[in-house]
Amino acid sequence: MTATRITILRDALRTDIGQGANGSRLITTGGFKEWIRQGTIWQHLWRYQEANIITHHLDLLPRPFMGALLLRLLSRGRCWIEDEQGQVKSLSLYAFSELLGRMAQDYRLKSRFLQRIEQEIHQLRNNLATLPSPPALSTKASPIYLRTDLCFGLTSGGSVGHIAGVLNNLDQFFPKPLFLTTDRIPTVREDLETHCILPSADGFWSLSEVPMFAFNDSFEPQGRKVIGDRIPSFIYQRYSLNNFCGVKLAQQYQVPFVLEYNGSEIWINRNWGTPLKYESLSEQIELLNLHAAQVIVVVSQPMQTELVARGIPAEKILVNPNGVDPDRYSPNISGDLVRARYSLEDKVVIGFIGTFGKWHGAEVLASAYGKLLQDFPKYRDRIRLMMIGDGVTMPEVQQNIDQYSIHDSCILTGLVPQAEGPAHLAACDILASPHVPNSDGTPFFGSPTKLFEYMAMGKGIVASDLDQIGEVLTHDQTAHLVKPGDIDALVQGLRALIEAPDRCQRLGYAARQVAIEHHTWKEHTHRIIEKLKAQCA
Repeated sequence: MTATRITILRDALRTDIGQGANGSRLITTGGFKEWIRQGTIWQHLWRYQEANIITHHLDLLPRPFMGALLLRLLSRGRCWIEDEQGQVKSLSLYAFSELLGRMAQDYRLKSRFLQRIEQEIHQLRNNLATLPSPPALSTKASPIYLRTDLCFGLTSGGSVGHIAGVLNNLDQFFPKPLFLTTDRIPTVREDLETHCILPSADGFWSLSEVPMFAFNDSFEPQGRKVIGDRIPSFIYQRYSLNNFCGVKLAQQYQVPFVLEYNGSEIWINRNWGTPLKYESLSEQIELLNLHAAQVIVVVSQPMQTELVARGIPAEKILVNPNGVDPDRYSPNISGDLVRARYSLEDKVVIGFIGTFGKWHGAEVLASAYGKLLQDFPKYRDRIRLMMIGDGVTMPEVQQNIDQYSIHDSCILTGLVPQAEGPAHLAACDILASPHVPNSDGTPFFGSPTKLFEYMAMGKGIVASDLDQIGEVLTHDQTAHLVKPGDIDALVQGLRALIEAPDRCQRLGYAARQVAIEHHTWKEHTHRIIEKLKAQCA
């Protein structure tokens, strides 16, 4: 059936991708970029009778003129943009002229705006020499947690687990935290005071990267309005690209600043994306945050090494691996409904969960599974691979599945809500963590949340012996470790646990004990608090 409408899903991470009702076609922006990469975009030009974009908020659509032009190239008829609140903007000739005027204004004001941002950064940096050091820490006031990512509609993933893990445990040590965020985060406790702060509609949305700089102008004053006359105990910020609101709020209230640093955005964009257009300014903001923080929380030793090399004092850096809620992720969770949904009742299931990042090795797992079935045909009716999630390497995963013709043995669930993750893991017998080294040869700096979730589930684990993964897990004690990126080694690791269910059970039990003793989110948060108290003593 020929699709009459194409809908591009922007921001929100959905699972309902594919063929929609009444011949409509649904695709993510990632899928659309894949069309461009593969050179198949021309097949879709003026093919559809209607085209629309669904975004988080109508006024916050990045590059709106380009998006409107894109829809016009896809559709022979009606085009429109709508958001999750139900607002609709038809792309008439007037709307096009309006968007074009807005883009022209953004370009006209951009240089002066970026100069002002740079001056503000310099002033904040100069303030560090005049403010009390260290600032006083009150244990009777509430901490404030800032989530400033301009990413909306997250339903699952490592960032979701980390944010909820820290937030849900802060009141073990302080009064309940105040959560200032750009979006609701699944599994964060409902009894925590949460305020969503959105960017301004005039935030240079016609330009790339600039909206992130502009967001500082709206988040910080809205945050102060929410805080009111309360004096926080400290400011905790999960660092996001080009944001310095945590620094500003900490300086205004003269309280400690804790920065959660999950890797250099400069490096991440160079190696896993596209180099930043305003890289120099972005690096100034990154360094401002690092120098202003009383405590910097990193998840691995390579991150600490990187920061020390950039001139950050080692004594204020806390190496604190990710964690898990052992009650939420537990052997007591039932996977029966998931197994029944995918007809897995009598199968040995190899599982993987993630956002399919370039470091996750999902494509390596797909190849290893295909080779396993190729080399050992007896497994074809006995085992299944269940890959839970979606992301940038999914096209490579699907290509490898095609290469080995193993569609009937693979289950690609798509993204599932964070709360449903444990049941999906419970449906598996063996869990795989096939992470790959960084492409530029630098140490792997990750601390995969999936690793600790796997451990807490009490399942047998096959994992890459890669930096922190090989430090947390011990071969033949808590997991079967394999050479990172080595397909043959992964094949043998999977086969070793398939053929030895008793060993699989033994490794899983031991891994859960380690997770409970050392890697709970409560203990992770406790280490942050103890480090903060020591720094502010």
